[in-house]
Amino acid sequence: MTTRRDFLRILPAAATIPFWGAPRARATQRIILNDASRLSPTPVAKHVTIAKAETNDLIARIRAELKEAAAEHRPAAASVARHSMGGQSLPRDGTAISLDGGPLEMDTAAKTYRTSAANRWWDVIRILDPRGFSPAVMQSNSDFGVGSTFCVNAHGWPVPHGPFGSTVRAIRMVLADGTLVQCSRTENAELFSLAMGGYGLFGIIVDLDVEMTPNVLLEPRFERMIPEKFADAFTHAIDTDTSLAMAYGRMSVSRKTFFDDALMVTYRPVTNPPATLPPVASAGKLTGFQNDIYRAQTGWEVAKGLRWFMESRIGPAITGSHATRNSLMAEPVSNLAQNDLRRTDILHEYFVAPERFGEFVAACRDIIPKSRAEFLNVTLRYVAEDHTPVLTIAPVRRIAAVMSFSQETSPEGEIDMMQLTEALIDRVTAIGGAFYLPYRLHARRDQVEKAYPAAAAFAAAKRRYDPNLLFRNAMWDTYFA
Repeated sequence: MTTRRDFLRILPAAATIPFWGAPRARATQRIILNDASRLSPTPVAKHVTIAKAETNDLIARIRAELKEAAAEHRPAAASVARHSMGGQSLPRDGTAISLDGGPLEMDTAAKTYRTSAANRWWDVIRILDPRGFSPAVMQSNSDFGVGSTFCVNAHGWPVPHGPFGSTVRAIRMVLADGTLVQCSRTENAELFSLAMGGYGLFGIIVDLDVEMTPNVLLEPRFERMIPEKFADAFTHAIDTDTSLAMAYGRMSVSRKTFFDDALMVTYRPVTNPPATLPPVASAGKLTGFQNDIYRAQTGWEVAKGLRWFMESRIGPAITGSHATRNSLMAEPVSNLAQNDLRRTDILHEYFVAPERFGEFVAACRDIIPKSRAEFLNVTLRYVAEDHTPVLTIAPVRRIAAVMSFSQETSPEGEIDMMQLTEALIDRVTAIGGAFYLPYRLHARRDQVEKAYPAAAAFAAAKRRYDPNLLFRNAMWDTYFA
């Protein structure tokens, strides 16, 4: 007979008998990718990097990855540097494709160049500069990807241009079914308009034909004024001075004197340029010290006042030396990298018609100084009217305000930023303006639709060209799905 003690002894072993033939579950560590915000950790099923591939090889590898992703019923997205801030380049549980470098060919007679979408702007400048040329328009920092710039339709500070897409003659991209198509304003024009500022939701850009312009030596002029006069002065200079090549503005950011002072900086060709231009360089006289002061602004209002004094008073006195067009655009955004893991830099960008700029300034004065986030900088740029993109940022010409905040990487910091963003968007859209989409996904859907009236048509076209929704990212899921 089996005693009670024997029964209790063999019971645990007997309980495992049904599982002896079952396979053991394996713990697999997932691949987690993030973007420039450091607030978008996203698991992906696969991450593949395609580096310095020739065009035909790039196309073949993209097709293979898309075919596999479609067979596995998972989304796909491509990017170069993932400098977006709301997961626009991240396909959750999907295939993330990173592109890194590729060929570039110049046509000096046509003043165009064909570049791989995988090149960064520094790669473009490095090749164009020795030949005496410069990108007609590029994103304002040189470590962004060219294809990515087209997908977000970013702008720069050459004037009197519109966004980068306005200087793109044609693109080639791979669609969801693997088809390679060429698109321009006359060939597959609808797809061209959807892909320009389409956040990679219609295909993966392979290469682009882009306009270039002669590189020239420029000299700056500095003018201080009250912010309420900035828009008139800015547009008047652009409209009346054909020699003007580049221009931007800044405003004071300390809480006590918030947006009380403005600076307009304009660049024109020097009168007697040398026969040979100096090679491209990206560091000015004050670069290192200015970056230290820039970081010191977080939590220290004195540093904000000191930086503005340096920029508006000292800077014009000692940085009036000449610089080439390429050197002015070659500064990498990495020079201002945030190293404090308790905080992260978050960008906002708003677009308002020049005649409504005063109302925009008033809205910012009402909202921003009260927030928990530290406001570090605003750069004002000109964006010419551009009707080509379906999701256009400039249905009329606009002044763009690029804003940099330092945010706590905490729930409280995130809540504060959400509330701040929502309040600013409400005020901006009330005066007919728009906000830029490649940042944190804090807008309400009704705000997206108000800023971008073609949002519904954009989503409907997406479903026509990509019925299985192969190309997806966090922005699609949040704003359009």
